[in-house]
Amino acid sequence: MAKKKQEEAPKGSPAWMATFSDLMNLLLCFFVLLFSMSSIDAAKFEKVVESFNQTFSVLNGGASAIGDGLLISNGVSQLNELDDYINSTGKMDEGQIVDEDVAAVQEKLEEAKMEESEQLAEQIQEAVDEKDMGSEIDIEFNSQYVLLTMKGALLFDSGSVLLKEEAKPVLDQVGLILERYATGLIEIEGHTDNVPMSGAKYSNNNELSSGRALSVFDYLMSITNLDPAHVKHAGRGEYVPVADNSTAEGRTRNRRVEIKIYNALSSYE
Repeated sequence: MAKKKQEEAPKGSPAWMATFSDLMNLLLCFFVLLFSMSSIDAAKFEKVVESFNQTFSVLNGGASAIGDGLLISNGVSQLNELDDYINSTGKMDEGQIVDEDVAAVQEKLEEAKMEESEQLAEQIQEAVDEKDMGSEIDIEFNSQYVLLTMKGALLFDSGSVLLKEEAKPVLDQVGLILERYATGLIEIEGHTDNVPMSGAKYSNNNELSSGRALSVFDYLMSITNLDPAHVKHAGRGEYVPVADNSTAEGRTRNRRVEIKIYNALSSYE
């Protein structure tokens, strides 16, 4: 039987190479497009340039030495030792630069939060002084919130969560203050001394402090237009004292209701 004549391979490049070349061209165009759309972090670049300039003095005139040795501008390069030199100085560590930036931002934010709390505290203090309620409401502040403290004896009878009638005018003014100055989160906390409950409706100080915080919350909701979703209430029992429970005076100070008015920078952290 006669053998079939073997067909000769077509001349030139295989057909698949044309498709492959088109694919490579498209990929090249794609990455060029991505590069053209990218942006340089100007602040970080300036910090890197400044660090090079201060440490090595090679960017201003191009004729300064890196440490001791020949000048780069003379054509004798010390770049083969640059990595070791940079690592030894630690001034071009990107992690260090980022950490320093984050620390600086956090410090500025903390200062801004403290300033805002201080201004808020001053406004509330003016309102309290105007109504001559300085003896009923103590005001303090930190970088997160302004703290209003009212004595438990002012608000409640011993072992009770029912608000006294004479306490309501004070809470009315507190409600006005909250409506006017509170722009974020509000927390109402009940606190007690460490004397165990006996012969009362509530079996322990946790229940008592929670009931008192809830009573203040309910009253404020009934006289204001505050959004209940932005107002928390909790009982802290005897666990956050501000004075020594071994003295009568200390126990009196510990029986209290606190209202924390968070500043706008701290409300939603």
